[in-house]
Amino acid sequence: MTSSAKESNTHRGRYSEPVPTSNLINDEAGFPEFEFFDDQAMPRSNAPSGDALSVVKVDMCQSINKPNHYTVAYNIKNLVVRRGKQFVIRITFNRPIIKGDDFQVEFVIGSNPSPSKGTLLVVTFGDREGSSWSGTILEEQGESVILGITPTANAIVGKFRTYVAVIAGNSIQRTKRDARTDLYLLCNAWCPEDAVFLKDEAERKEYILNDNGIIFQGDVNAVSESDWVYGQFEMGILDACIYILDRSRIPISTRGNVVQLVRMASAMVNSQDDYGVLVGNWGGDFSMGKPPTSWTGSVQILLQYVNTGVPVCYAQCWVFAGVFNTLLRCLGIPARVITNFNSAHDNTGNLRTDLIFKMDGSPDRRHTTDSIWNYHCWNEVFINRHDLPPHCSGWQVVDATPQETSDGFYRCGPSSVNAIKDGLLCHPFDCGFVFAEVNSDVVYHKRDRYGTLSAFKVDKTYIGKLICTKAVGKYERLDITRNYKYLQDSPEDNRTMARAEEYGCERDHSELEESKMSVSISAEPVQMCQDVILAVDFQNQGDLPKTVQAHLSESVIFYTGVTANHFKDYDFTVTVPAHQMERVMLKVTTEEYLPHLGTQVSLRFVVTGQADEQSLTAIKVVELQTPHLTVEASGQLQVQKEMFVTASFTNPYSFPLQDVIVAIEGSGLISYKTRFYSVIEPQASYSWTESFIPRLEGQRRLVAVMVCSNLGRVGGVIDVEIKARDDGFTDL
Repeated sequence: MTSSAKESNTHRGRYSEPVPTSNLINDEAGFPEFEFFDDQAMPRSNAPSGDALSVVKVDMCQSINKPNHYTVAYNIKNLVVRRGKQFVIRITFNRPIIKGDDFQVEFVIGSNPSPSKGTLLVVTFGDREGSSWSGTILEEQGESVILGITPTANAIVGKFRTYVAVIAGNSIQRTKRDARTDLYLLCNAWCPEDAVFLKDEAERKEYILNDNGIIFQGDVNAVSESDWVYGQFEMGILDACIYILDRSRIPISTRGNVVQLVRMASAMVNSQDDYGVLVGNWGGDFSMGKPPTSWTGSVQILLQYVNTGVPVCYAQCWVFAGVFNTLLRCLGIPARVITNFNSAHDNTGNLRTDLIFKMDGSPDRRHTTDSIWNYHCWNEVFINRHDLPPHCSGWQVVDATPQETSDGFYRCGPSSVNAIKDGLLCHPFDCGFVFAEVNSDVVYHKRDRYGTLSAFKVDKTYIGKLICTKAVGKYERLDITRNYKYLQDSPEDNRTMARAEEYGCERDHSELEESKMSVSISAEPVQMCQDVILAVDFQNQGDLPKTVQAHLSESVIFYTGVTANHFKDYDFTVTVPAHQMERVMLKVTTEEYLPHLGTQVSLRFVVTGQADEQSLTAIKVVELQTPHLTVEASGQLQVQKEMFVTASFTNPYSFPLQDVIVAIEGSGLISYKTRFYSVIEPQASYSWTESFIPRLEGQRRLVAVMVCSNLGRVGGVIDVEIKARDDGFTDL
């Protein structure tokens, strides 16, 4: 038996027919152009006198529907509409309709269409009852009829085939299959009855219609931003999103349920267990694909996945989040990318991030399995959760980065942000995991020669220091930390933490003596190839002076907190007078860290110390700042007129840049383009110009990125205002 035959029989014994899971591969069998009603059925209408009614033409009225449904920007030949809102179609018959004529419009999705599953929708226009979609005759113009059709607000999301059927006597005659009349149905954030309804118009424009964004990265004390082209309206992207759902094998009949839709989609954006879109790689060897830093947006990734059927290499958290955001917005689901700075990633599922040190004060990297990411990106979707108490509606966390399995798949969410804030971890899905990412305690341990751990410090404020996203309508940062957590040690916070423990999230309850000594590290922002100046402050609140035997550990780290290269240890001694602070200034030279950087830009400094019986520790992550690309635009700033974009860069460093890749992209402007330079010598420059024809009007953004084998990501952007066409037409 062939594999296809085996697959086709897997439903036997469970279902009478296979469960339809494919939207784009249409199965026309069983849906004939002509059929008789059942023998027992009575004629649906009397045969009309004169010529029998027949359909001449079906017009999907795109020029009317697309503006009304906010879908003009989709670069696709077919009609795209949103559920819960009326759209119109014009049907031309062979003659004017008269009393007694009976016809219906049928919308079909997937194979084996069924009215009970919502995959066959029959819309009628008289007294005869149809399906849940409503229809009305808006206007009759001779042989033409303009119909208004309103899908339900919970209708299946996907690509429907359209037929017009004429009923005469005891038979039905349908129009031939015509791909031009296929329509795409999306979620509708403008419809109060849709689960994704969003009240604020500015938020709808941002979280549905904005095809560009910024993703925050770096360090909590030196936040940087990377531009990302979502490109949800670009050619092929809507089909790509439906293809991903097909690959997930989520049943067609459940694709109207937004909770199930986004939950399965979060698994499909990564390839960990289901051959999804992206392969994660945090190790630094990207020779079998592209570095995560080289992507300018989602479009090229999604098109490559659809065209090859093979997961795309490579991604890290912000790439997973960027691509997932494209999929969500493309399907009409309000979505935004979130960055959590100092994000906890522990391997024991509790509210403790355990950092272990040797007795001499140096970090014990071998026995420390938990990590603190400089930042971690996930997504939020706006859903009115009818499956949960009303308080749990609103923004929901979904995360496509493969970290832990949830019901057998590497996925996360949707988790109610309100439930996370209040410690209501009993609600689905994965609230406990997200709660730990933003609320874990950092517990510092000393490990003796026998392997015994003794806690000497607990920091309850380090994790989830800043949670942010792009502001609505502007390229600025919006702090949403208070959406996730109350003020530390407030009555509400204490209540939340106690409730989380009741639901099984174990906290640290180490009883430590109040320390009279403390240490902290600060540093000013540092450009790449500049010396790092650390200010290490020792505070003595005791009545006696203290001498501290201190140790400084210096490492290059991945943004995940994992050590890439440890490059220096330094011991020093400081005496701190009673009730005073003593500052020690330490210099870390460029020559010390530069040979160990590679493509990383994060340095981690850990100071530990011993004063009598007291152990001290402090951690500082310094994000090295890189220069910017210069991006310029020229030409006629108008739709369908030629323009040019130029990306240029001068190497400011004393070393050559190797294997340089430059990429340019602009949603509605120019598709993803790249250029390769084998080497850029010190003080040498390049300038690269590409021509393009703008497709969309309004404010648009061009994004350029440069990566190489010995420098972190370098980016640049330029905003341009594109005027409409002279003739006033918009390409539909």
